[in-house]
Amino acid sequence: MSKPWMALCLSSALCVLPVSSVLADPSIASAASDTATSAPAVLPASEAVDQPAVVTEPSTSPSTSPSTALSTESATVAAQPAPTPEAAAAPAPEVQLDKGDTAWMLISTALVLMMTIPGLALFYGGMVRRKNVLGTMMHSFAAAALVSVLWVAVGYSLAFSDASGSLAPYIGNLDKAFLSGVAVDKLWTDAAGTVYTIPETLFMVFQMTFAIITVALMSGAIAERMKFGSFMVFVSLWVLAVYAPIAHWVWNADGWLFAKGALDFAGGTVVHINSGVAGLVAAYVVGRRVGMGREAMPPHNLTLTLIGAGMLWVGWFGFNAGSWLGADGRAAMAMVVTQVAAAMATLSWLAAERIFRGKASVLGAASGAVAGLVAITPASGYVGVSGALILGLVAGAVCFWGATGLKKLLKVDDSLDAFGVHGVGGMVGALLTGVLATEVITGGAPKIMPVAEQLWVQFEGVAATVIYSALMTFVLLKLVNMVMGLRVSEEEERAGLDVSQHGERVEG
Repeated sequence: MSKPWMALCLSSALCVLPVSSVLADPSIASAASDTATSAPAVLPASEAVDQPAVVTEPSTSPSTSPSTALSTESATVAAQPAPTPEAAAAPAPEVQLDKGDTAWMLISTALVLMMTIPGLALFYGGMVRRKNVLGTMMHSFAAAALVSVLWVAVGYSLAFSDASGSLAPYIGNLDKAFLSGVAVDKLWTDAAGTVYTIPETLFMVFQMTFAIITVALMSGAIAERMKFGSFMVFVSLWVLAVYAPIAHWVWNADGWLFAKGALDFAGGTVVHINSGVAGLVAAYVVGRRVGMGREAMPPHNLTLTLIGAGMLWVGWFGFNAGSWLGADGRAAMAMVVTQVAAAMATLSWLAAERIFRGKASVLGAASGAVAGLVAITPASGYVGVSGALILGLVAGAVCFWGATGLKKLLKVDDSLDAFGVHGVGGMVGALLTGVLATEVITGGAPKIMPVAEQLWVQFEGVAATVIYSALMTFVLLKLVNMVMGLRVSEEEERAGLDVSQHGERVEG
């Protein structure tokens, strides 16, 4: 008889003999010691299920080997019924709120809100003429207020509710309108059933800040000439009819682009392409500024612009690293590549500007940094440092062309280059994500498709966002224009929006 089978027979005998008799018979004790020492520490699965359970106290010595443990346990075994497969499987631990993840997401939410107020408000406010600085900053400030109310009312539900039926891939329902069912202690659970370690209320307000900045970014394209009241009505419609559906497509597990495997870690399509394309359409529909091309329109205060760019840069860490919804190595890598891409794009833009215009400007440095931040946004959770360097290099040069050469080709008055930087940069980032994403970073979550296949899916996401955003923005603008008009009169525009729309002005 082989020794494993001898061990099996002896084990069965021990289960029915009194322990005292086992100890009293030296031959049995000796045989038990010999067979236990030579028996395998882990039995094959086919044999293990038929073995009686052995209940022992775990060894506290780290040097105790499995075979030694089996030998010493032979005198203390006890008969137990064989475990069923169900009993052998330990239940999965319940997901609990993690204070570290929650603290990081609270900080990230504040950082993203800071990107709009005051970051983007300062960035845009410094680039317009003095007579329009308050009106331009007001677009960002008012967007923060208006979108916040719309988001908790219906926007969040349309984007992130667990929809059903034929519309589920395209838009959510109103189950979470006014945060219905979003309890204080409820953890965020996505439509696929994945439970996260942060409260759903925190996830909701984090996503709110993304909707806010998307609207504020778009406003740069129509700066210095759109009625404030018309802007507010248009934004109300646009957030619900354009932003919420696209966010659902990309970030809701029910969304059709999510299901296809489109990669957008933090908003390349949802935020940047969406706002850039909408801004481009709005610039065409509203029309060019009075005197554009005939009168000088220099920036009012580039000091404000540079301060705003710095705040955007810092806030972007919450934008990208926060999108992992946790505080760990993946979030840290997203922060690293965000920094690297912004730095590389700044240098790339300045080099292009030096080559084609003879000097590297402060405005160019600020614009280049933003271009790099835009491009890395969709890729920030999927690429390493080498990918960030490539993205930054390409984005800086391409966005410089987008804000200069392409702008002239399109013959559009995109006042503050919303399309040239955010639209173009978002497309560059979204497409290159399909090339540069690597499972060395993702660890298979999500799974990266072969390059050609992933690139095609990325292109589908870009094309769908461009087409839908452009068409819906055009329709909504025409609707608002029919009801109340879009732009101020020529007299009001020459006086400046600060006075004509808000009754205030910046002195000095």
